Amino acid sequence: MLITEKVLGLLLVVVFSVCVFYITGRIREGKIQPKIRPIAGIEAIPEAVQRAAELGRPVHFNPGSGEVSSEYAPQTFAGIQVLEYVAQLCAQYEVKLIATSRGGVTFPIMQDVIRQGFTAGGRPDMFQEDTVRFVSDSQFAAAAGIMGIMQRERIAANIMIGPFYAEALLLAEAATIAGALQIGSTARMYQLPFFVVVCDYTLIGDEMFAAGAFLSSDPVYTGCLVTQDYGKIISIAVMVLGALLATAKVDWLTKFLTTYGK
Repeated sequence: MLITEKVLGLLLVVVFSVCVFYITGRIREGKIQPKIRPIAGIEAIPEAVQRAAELGRPVHFNPGSGEVSSEYAPQTFAGIQVLEYVAQLCAQYEVKLIATSRGGVTFPIMQDVIRQGFTAGGRPDMFQEDTVRFVSDSQFAAAAGIMGIMQRERIAANIMIGPFYAEALLLAEAATIAGALQIGSTARMYQLPFFVVVCDYTLIGDEMFAAGAFLSSDPVYTGCLVTQDYGKIISIAVMVLGALLATAKVDWLTKFLTTYGK
């Protein structure tokens, strides 16, 4: 039974990968031109940076716990994709950027991404040693350190995109006290409500993962996004079909999903 489940999982991965390569190729050839709907939270980032420029105060960015070796890694990389865009805007408007990290592995990645963003914005000289600050790998020690940075630096904008835990509300409240415009997002459903309540803009669910495709228009990101959407449509269709079959007392699909869909 276990071997059968692994084989089925492998087949799904292969099918998904083939679809991504095929759709990405079609997008590069211009034969498919998917339209990504506007995301309010992403469209608000230039507003946040411009506000910081008017006030002469910095922008703060945090990618959450910075996990790269767990199921939350995609959220970390989704946040880092947005970080490059934020860095580019900060370079264009000559706004100081402060990025905080509590992940030792993500720290050098964030440094490199910000350098690329500053270079793309025409100001590679803006990168300083304290642009990216490693606070602590301990949850609440990091939260206390970041809250202190927010207050001392009097940040004008706070952008938090990534996996967040119980520190989510603490950070959001500290930024509110500092008078910052806030954009938050996490795919952890336990913490998302706090961002919805406190932040000015919140990216909910897949909006966080779609941000990279929305900002870059990269064929690979867009191809992955389109494939995911097709997968959701198929999943919904299977659920509807299963419900109809179960209503008609035909249970072969229910048994199949119960056995192999764990």
